[in-house]
Amino acid sequence: MDHPRYTIVIPAYNETARIERALVSVSGCIRQRGWDAEVLVVDDGSTDDTAVLVEGWARRHPEVRLIRNERNRGKGYSVRNGMLRAAGDILMFTDADLSSPIEEAERLFAAIAEGADVAIGSRWLTGKRIVHKQPLYRRVFGRCFNALTRTIMRLPFADTQCGFKAFRREAAHQVFGLQRIERWGFDPEILFIAMQRGLRVTEVPVTWGHDERSRISYLRDGMQMLMELVFVRWNALRGRYRREPVEFIREPAMTDQRKSARHTAL
Repeated sequence: MDHPRYTIVIPAYNETARIERALVSVSGCIRQRGWDAEVLVVDDGSTDDTAVLVEGWARRHPEVRLIRNERNRGKGYSVRNGMLRAAGDILMFTDADLSSPIEEAERLFAAIAEGADVAIGSRWLTGKRIVHKQPLYRRVFGRCFNALTRTIMRLPFADTQCGFKAFRREAAHQVFGLQRIERWGFDPEILFIAMQRGLRVTEVPVTWGHDERSRISYLRDGMQMLMELVFVRWNALRGRYRREPVEFIREPAMTDQRKSARHTAL
């Protein structure tokens, strides 16, 4: 079976304003860098034309595939759904706004090549790589939430929330096969699971720029994320992260026609 080296998962909900630009960047980077890669866009029950735009793009670009959630489930569920259906050997996810340029993925891939099981992008290891800062209130909230996360979850990372992370396939199997949080608070959970499973996690500074169109509500979603941190600790006490992870749903190999089209495009 012919499987790509990399899978890039992009969760998307009502992203008509950004998804085509994201796909232009990702597909262009794949071709420019010569990556053997597939792109999975997971539509989270969008009510706009996100899925239609992705389907049209996929017809013209064989590396792109659309996965549809049956209804809106949340970013965490969408990332998990994409990861568990990925065919690559190294799996990563990135936000549709590409706050970290997709070219920065090479930093994550390099960390994995050097022995990491999980490589996570960080906005805060060095401020020099931030090209467009968040408003002050968002920076304050982010720092406070990260401090709480470090305290409650005992995670030693400067930035748990950056939506730019890569995994060896087996590491992704262990992490996403046990993930339970379906919305914004899933990032600390997957890092907690990785640490619980003894995986080597490397934090990598990445270029990052704030997108003013971010949908997160720091009051409503912030309270939900704090509750989810407690939920993760409760799951850990009940031993749920020591169980066998669910199996990957590895998609069948491409048809000869689609496989040929992908390699021709690359």
